[in-house]
Amino acid sequence: MNQKAVLPGTTANGQQTTLGVMGGGQLGRMFVQAAQRMGYFTAVLDPDPASPAGLISHFHIQADYLDEQALAQMMQRCAAISTEFENVPSGAMFTLGAHRPVAPSAQCLAIAQDRIREKAHFKTCGVPTAPYAVIKTPEQLDAIDDTLLPGILKTAQLGYDGKGQVRVQERADLAAAWAQLKSVPCVLERQLELLCECSVIVARGWDGAAVTYPVQRNVHVDGILAMTEVFDGNLPSALAEQARHAACAIAHELEYVGILCVEFFVIADPAHADGSLVVNEIAPRPHNSGHYTMDACDYSQFDLQVYTLAGLPLPAPRQHSPAVMLNLLGDLWFSHPGVAAGADAPAKTPDWLAVLALPGVRLHLYGKLRASRGRKMGHLTITGDTVQQVQATAASAAELLGIRLA
Repeated sequence: MNQKAVLPGTTANGQQTTLGVMGGGQLGRMFVQAAQRMGYFTAVLDPDPASPAGLISHFHIQADYLDEQALAQMMQRCAAISTEFENVPSGAMFTLGAHRPVAPSAQCLAIAQDRIREKAHFKTCGVPTAPYAVIKTPEQLDAIDDTLLPGILKTAQLGYDGKGQVRVQERADLAAAWAQLKSVPCVLERQLELLCECSVIVARGWDGAAVTYPVQRNVHVDGILAMTEVFDGNLPSALAEQARHAACAIAHELEYVGILCVEFFVIADPAHADGSLVVNEIAPRPHNSGHYTMDACDYSQFDLQVYTLAGLPLPAPRQHSPAVMLNLLGDLWFSHPGVAAGADAPAKTPDWLAVLALPGVRLHLYGKLRASRGRKMGHLTITGDTVQQVQATAASAAELLGIRLA
């Protein structure tokens, strides 16, 4: 499909061109900021009156994502509409897509929202995954092959940041784990020996043209991304090229339009000294691991989200500096890091003065009005002339803030 370009500025009939986004979180906020810099008006549909994106957008439609009147307002106001999180109901995007260009499409969202369909898509693309089995019935549970254990049982839908997952060591644990997940459809993946995790961000336009950012090496703590490092040599060149090729193949086969993040595991493999690559999952939106692009690249992932949605000529992004991104969770606002979630109230402000005194550090806070444990409140990007300088500064920032990187 070749979508006619949606140009910024005022149209011939005196109306300001408006781009819409479903979801008002921090990713929507950064999309809105990128769109506004280019001269677009923006509209956000989100039920939260204090949503970070809604607070800064020209229009905030405060309603449920399936509210018919709210969807009608989005169609009336917007020339094209995107999403900022993968669990926007695909039905809402189907309704919008019948009248306006939407990116990603309802079909792409539906695949990304279901691990079973997602893994079937990876197989179609010829991209390797961890060995797995689908569990929808007690009979399928009983028929699980022992070679998949120990494994990780994951809900087919609504799992993120480590939620909806249970580690299973042996067959005797499997039934209890499935019951813990409410016996919903699941995928059991064999637990693999990981050497590292990485991701690739692809931007793909309506005309099928695609560009990628460099491969990002990621560190997760308790299932949540803690740090991303991006520089030449952060992954062996053959693996990096394989990851970029696989990410483009996945986006092409989906006929995807927009920003897509593809997450990979690098696993130990006796046949390959550098390990082997398997795909983990896709995120049909900008991604935490791509936040470094805001300060280390000439076009950020949010800039390219605007470009792809609007049908503008797609530039190839260039990274100009080695970069590290540190995720800032709400835990940093609490005085006792070891206390369980909800056990106390935010009691401090992180020492931003000390952190911002470090070279090459930029602070991005998301405008959220309340800190809570595990909540993404912002991120730091660190850039510099050398990899060693950037890594040393990131380590200092993490120590000052008490961020765990292992």
